[in-house]
Amino acid sequence: MTRHDLPQGMVRAPSHSGPHEGYMPGFGNDFETEALPGALPQGMNSPQKCNYGLYGEQLSGTAFTAPSHQNERTWCYRIRPSVKHSGRFTKIDMPYWKSAPYVDPDVISLGQYRWDPVPHSDQPLTWLTGMRTMTTAGDVNTQVGMASHIYLVTESMKDAYFFSADSELLVVPQEGRLRFCTELGVIDLEPKEIAIIPRGLVYRVEVLEGPCRGFVCENYGQKFELPGRGPIGANCMANRRDFKAPVAAFEDRETPSTLTIKWCGQFHECQIGHSPLDVVAWHGNYAPVKYDLRTYCPVGAILFDHPDPSIFTVLTAPSGVPGTANIDFVLFRERWMVAENTFRPPWYHKNIMSELMGNIYGQYDAKPQGFVPGGMSLHNMMLPHGPDNNAFEGASNATLQAEKLDNTMSFMFETRFPQHLTPFAANEAPLQDDYIDCWDSLEKKFDGTPGVK
Repeated sequence: MTRHDLPQGMVRAPSHSGPHEGYMPGFGNDFETEALPGALPQGMNSPQKCNYGLYGEQLSGTAFTAPSHQNERTWCYRIRPSVKHSGRFTKIDMPYWKSAPYVDPDVISLGQYRWDPVPHSDQPLTWLTGMRTMTTAGDVNTQVGMASHIYLVTESMKDAYFFSADSELLVVPQEGRLRFCTELGVIDLEPKEIAIIPRGLVYRVEVLEGPCRGFVCENYGQKFELPGRGPIGANCMANRRDFKAPVAAFEDRETPSTLTIKWCGQFHECQIGHSPLDVVAWHGNYAPVKYDLRTYCPVGAILFDHPDPSIFTVLTAPSGVPGTANIDFVLFRERWMVAENTFRPPWYHKNIMSELMGNIYGQYDAKPQGFVPGGMSLHNMMLPHGPDNNAFEGASNATLQAEKLDNTMSFMFETRFPQHLTPFAANEAPLQDDYIDCWDSLEKKFDGTPGVK
């Protein structure tokens, strides 16, 4: 991985060298970190006077009275309180970033859909102007559901900052490298990694290696958490130690800047005279994290049959219905397949959940052709889907032996809500009009006589 220096003027906490340089390991941990010695108060949160003339401020990701095992908050010690980082807001238009409920009467969302990668354009695009919403689900105002996006980024945000009051963002790069300079530290992100940017956290996005393309799941509901493993026990799948939170880093820059806020699906901006990334020290458990998807340890059948795809869940955002998620983030990566007398690819099914898939690299086993890296597919709730004819015939007639499914990494944003296509997804993104025809060559094999055909 190419190393890049921090932006000029940014000061980061000292960190030990090695695999965690610049980061602290753990998911949901209570961290403490300071970029200047003695900036973090000890034994209390709100001293009468903070060192260095800093202001103490709490960022709450949950209600004050949320159960202790769900309660998330971080105490920040900053150069200016956040009230100095906002002013009179002006509404602005982000025509390609949509929020639920968004139902275009001229767009049909009922169907099985697949897209080629959204191509890069000659237009310079930042994290904000390059966001392209594909689907929306639920209602941003009542804080349920999600939206899925493609991002196309060619240039860094310059003296410009953003936060979403609506949602946390799950970022899945497919091409290029990005840097997220946040209030709580710096996250560098590349393909085969993901990042979670919490609701309300201010950040700026820079291009390290471009052009950049990837996927975003915008979660309106309860925060992502690790799924319960049940009888699997304490290990495998995504382990907490493999998530990395950044160490404290701050900017003390007096320069005209723009802050953009997404609030109830609308975008507003204001002008400020300095960088808002001025948190010198912090402690708490509400923080951005990154995760290397190559550390995900899949589990599966070692004798016969194909387990439900939920066995590959990396993160889940729960709903009010136990076991029926607001969002599941599911990963299909390299793994061994050894099940005997078993149809090994995903089977045919209809599902109460709506499934949006993306391909990071390689070939997906249920769709050997057409589902290419950077592409997406959507199978909405209760619409049948499954392997195409080539995948079915190949898996049905293969000589079964231990087989390494290699060079593959795809994912799924799955939600209990129907996902509605945006006009961009229906009319501008490279929709494969012939995708539904991939099942046309499936044959009737039934002839009324017993025996396996």
